[in-house]
Amino acid sequence: MNTKDLIRIGVPQGQALKRAHEFIIAFRDSEGDMSQLEDEIGAIVADPAAYLCDPLRQSFASALYKPAFKQRDTHAPWQQWGAGLEPDAVKQMANACALPVAVAGALMPDAHVGYGLPIGGVLATENAVIPYAVGVDIACRMKLTVFDRKANTIVGEKDRLANIIARETRFGVGCEFKPRREHEVLDEDWSVSPVTQRMRDKAWSQLGTSGSGNHFVEFGAFTATD
Repeated sequence: MNTKDLIRIGVPQGQALKRAHEFIIAFRDSEGDMSQLEDEIGAIVADPAAYLCDPLRQSFASALYKPAFKQRDTHAPWQQWGAGLEPDAVKQMANACALPVAVAGALMPDAHVGYGLPIGGVLATENAVIPYAVGVDIACRMKLTVFDRKANTIVGEKDRLANIIARETRFGVGCEFKPRREHEVLDEDWSVSPVTQRMRDKAWSQLGTSGSGNHFVEFGAFTATD
């Protein structure tokens, strides 16, 4: 039985096809009835869950098995900070909280549509890690620094504060400081892995930068309420 035969029976290309060929060899070596091979494969394709505990067939069956997705009966609780957020971002957050592993969620004021989970969304899960929900921007976050100064001092210092921001960070893909900034993190052991050792110089050149995309720095008055 060749690849075309397997595809005709319903075996999808990829890992399942590889496992099918391995099953054929194992079936033959176990002295199975080769005249029944096509029926055997057809039965596994039709109901892979029935063979997940079968020592001879479980590897092939596992490659075919796709467990049914079942949403939570009620969405996991989640809270939104900020108003006027993108409707699609809010919808993504609601969809994420319908996952069976979802425990709680939160949507930050800078939220916008992301990859599955909205950017600016936080999702707590139980016994599960969802790499796709992390997105492509590891450590992207918001930070608030509060200074003990009267809010009305901002009015007369807007230009000075804007100049400070322009001086102390950089925006854009591949942006860097010249001369480079110094920080105690550079004194750490960067040889702990080939990746950190190779990337130390690049990390140093970009130390203190803000990247691109929706990254921002702003200042304003902060009011805390109980």
